[in-house]
Amino acid sequence: MTDLIQGKGRQLKIIRAVDPSPDARDFAATKSLRVSENYEDVLADPDVEAVILATPHALHGAQIAGAVAAGKHVFCEKPLALTRAEAEKAVELCRSGNLVLGMGHERRFEPPIADLLRQAQDGRLGRLLQIEANFSHDRFLSLDKSNWRLDPEHAPAAGMTATGIHLTDLAVKLMGPAADVRVVCAALASDMAQGDTLSAHVRFNGGGSAYISATLATPFFSRFAVFGTDGWIDIRDKAHVEKPEGWVVTRAYKGTPIETYEVPPAEAVIDNLEAFAAAVRGKAAYPITGQEMIDNIALLEAIATGAKSGALERVP
Repeated sequence: MTDLIQGKGRQLKIIRAVDPSPDARDFAATKSLRVSENYEDVLADPDVEAVILATPHALHGAQIAGAVAAGKHVFCEKPLALTRAEAEKAVELCRSGNLVLGMGHERRFEPPIADLLRQAQDGRLGRLLQIEANFSHDRFLSLDKSNWRLDPEHAPAAGMTATGIHLTDLAVKLMGPAADVRVVCAALASDMAQGDTLSAHVRFNGGGSAYISATLATPFFSRFAVFGTDGWIDIRDKAHVEKPEGWVVTRAYKGTPIETYEVPPAEAVIDNLEAFAAAVRGKAAYPITGQEMIDNIALLEAIATGAKSGALERVP
């Protein structure tokens, strides 16, 4: 990934890394990167214009505040925060500091998803009624029990912070802020404290609903489908996103037959980072707005609450 980011014509170049592990130094040496054990060393470096956070979720707030205080732009891995209040603070800090806040929601940059978003915005699908989405896998079953991704304080509600957060991001982009959610979450195939099987039914302020599944105990499956009065689009990954093989798209519009076609793989993560770099350079606005980030985390907070209560939860 580092080699791809720093390829010819790229707007972003990684020059430093932070990792307390001694093994990181050997890896950094192969990439000609300086490596530090302390985040503060990077924030004090005048050659660093922006930071990319790939850290435990509960640390994002303090790390974003530190970057803003140092005048650095921020690209943050998802989720931005675990509560609406934390998300609002992060967005406002970057806005008031005139700094770009990027988010690791690369699914928006996948070619079939980007096309779906354009068609929805242009009215090609008519009035949007329902979303059906599932992003599930079983890779966490082999993690060491001490891994922070198995800690419900960092990663609540089964697969929501790992995979489901991408689906709610797209749902909020398409349908607007959520009104309430009912969640079913349980540990059915493991001893994961946050549960391994989750489904959520979301209602939106503007009408319409979404079904979200983010399970951590099945072979890989990823699907995102949108249904409107004038058409529907169903997008399925052919393989896990770590080794993408492209997508299978099935769609139909009013008065037309159902059609199916394939889309080749693409570097959506790189495209997201390039969009972030373009925004830092003032060439274009970053396509994920601060309000969308806040609305997505508000829904995540309600899902995490509902995973414990099993009751209908209002979105804060």
